[in-house]
Amino acid sequence: MTDSSRATNLLAQLAHLNEQQLRRLLVEHLTKQKLGLYWEANAIERDAALNADLVLPRLLEEWSHVPVGRDSSRRGSANEGDVGMNPDLRNAGEPFTHRNLIIEGDNYDSLRLLRATHAGKIRVIYIDPPYNTGNKDWVYNDHYVGANDRWRHSQWLEFLYRRLTLARDLLTPEGVILVSINDENRARLELLMDEVFPGMKLGSFVWKTRSGSNDEQALFSVDHEYVLVYGQPNFKFRGEDKDFAQYKNLDNDPRGRWKTGDLGKGHTRIERPNAYYPIQNPKTGVWYPCNPAVVWRFASEARIEDITTLRAKTMEQYIREDKVIFPDPKVERVQIWKTKEALLAAIKSGDVPVRPKTKTPLLTEDLPDLDFWVGKPVGFGRPWFKRHLCDVQSDLRPVSSWIRGAVDDDAIDDYSVGLTAQRSGTGEHSVNEILGFNAFPYPKPMSLIKGLLSQATQPNDIVLDFFAGSGTTGQAVLELNAEDASTGSAQAGQRRFILCSSTEANSKEPDKNLCRDVCAERMRRVINGYGGKAGYTLEQGGEFAYLQLDKVEAADAHFEVDAAHAFQLLALKRLGVVCSASEGAVQRLGRVEDCELLVCNEVTPDTIETLAAWPQQHGAARLAIYSTRPKTLSEQLAARGVEANCYSLMDALLSGQRGSAA
Repeated sequence: MTDSSRATNLLAQLAHLNEQQLRRLLVEHLTKQKLGLYWEANAIERDAALNADLVLPRLLEEWSHVPVGRDSSRRGSANEGDVGMNPDLRNAGEPFTHRNLIIEGDNYDSLRLLRATHAGKIRVIYIDPPYNTGNKDWVYNDHYVGANDRWRHSQWLEFLYRRLTLARDLLTPEGVILVSINDENRARLELLMDEVFPGMKLGSFVWKTRSGSNDEQALFSVDHEYVLVYGQPNFKFRGEDKDFAQYKNLDNDPRGRWKTGDLGKGHTRIERPNAYYPIQNPKTGVWYPCNPAVVWRFASEARIEDITTLRAKTMEQYIREDKVIFPDPKVERVQIWKTKEALLAAIKSGDVPVRPKTKTPLLTEDLPDLDFWVGKPVGFGRPWFKRHLCDVQSDLRPVSSWIRGAVDDDAIDDYSVGLTAQRSGTGEHSVNEILGFNAFPYPKPMSLIKGLLSQATQPNDIVLDFFAGSGTTGQAVLELNAEDASTGSAQAGQRRFILCSSTEANSKEPDKNLCRDVCAERMRRVINGYGGKAGYTLEQGGEFAYLQLDKVEAADAHFEVDAAHAFQLLALKRLGVVCSASEGAVQRLGRVEDCELLVCNEVTPDTIETLAAWPQQHGAARLAIYSTRPKTLSEQLAARGVEANCYSLMDALLSGQRGSAA
């Protein structure tokens, strides 16, 4: 479609809009005048796409997976308390319960389904969306978006906006979303994320993807990509336990173990003039110059009129408390320059105190306080701060935003946790090794996603990737579960994954199914073990349900929604799992505490008798029944002395699938 025809079509739509739609369009345009990102979008089309139909899950058991020989080792009820299966409730012979999901279909529809079933339940989302390079590697509205498409940036932003607004509603109060992006599109995506997730920006990881290229324009090689991080107010990375082995107590300090720390702070004397001043050892009278490039960390009482306004102690207070360690006077060199000429000569010859690491002189001719140093004893050593273990505010080190290459020698400092990842392109080797063919272009390396999830997740989290591609995120979840399980913790190894992937079928390849033949097949081989590598147990997540999506017009739901749709949707909603359906008009979803969750597809005398006998036969104190005729069922059971909460099956199916996501 050309730009002119697109504009003509947009104008032609106005003639067919009703009053309410015209008001909606006018409000959108009047409220769009703001500072920030703007792109071509249509709020009415958004609403229509969101509410066009219902999305219902259909389980394909033949494409789902349970490890061979283990299909009865974890069966039975699910527990709503942790939105998943309770491994202590195992009844052999009952339908198998899947906690991991692979969903085939457009990820917009997958997210619409998950908004109805998993709202507020996903703690970690990681996605690697298409990068909008213009190289015809991204399909939108059934056609490739090329570099010369004037609307490609608007289409890309609208494509992501619709999906991110749905994903936003899935996050828990401690949730986080991590989004990979390249340098070219980072600015646009960051503004979009600011709009969708206001006030949630935590920052970004910078990932060194390669070591340089000889074919870059302007001799400028872009060697990095980003992972944007947007988290809820209660989110925190796991960090890492600090190493306190360096803390000693060689001087028998009554305050306990300590180690030395730098007294400097990363500001110059021009930026922080009040923090540039000399300090003196009160016991020896020796003076020490401040580094003009890295001034003192603490303020001086001589430079602050009212020290009560300070939030921290002054340098003089720390000196009085013996928190400043001065050089040993027995071995330190001390120099007195009796005249300014002698001092200038020493500066010219480089015979003045210097920084220990860089050997940068601390006294230079251009300093404003040079006369101060004439006639005073000046020490050539450097004072240090005495950091006591009892003053450490946190036992954890934060995560550094710099993701190093796996073979880089540059080290992260002792104050942060450094992630490492293989170079870009190495992910292809992993998936191709597992599947035995060139399966997927440009997957992210396992080390990158696993490193991010190791810091972002807790052992019982649900991890969602709605651009799952070849399934790297799912494999990373399994590997982390296995590592946690090796620690022997009872709570370890229980992360779950939800992978959304499309078929990518097209006119040239109508039978192509990326989700089934790459993503799901990779997970199947990883779970079973490949190339001599061990597989994964059920407790480590060694299973998954394969779902396809059926879309039904809301007006036709009463006629087209079948028992299997209802059963799986309710299992996902109430229990966060997928269950193999049993035979009969009464199907058991599971149990929440002492309440049995049941689906009754047909209200007949036989089903009423079955339900009336259920509490005694199954030891249930309460029943919660979803039925097409809840009022009738409730009355019939009450007449038999059975108290049950009966709910409309259709209301339960429609709930959460209608309404704007913006």
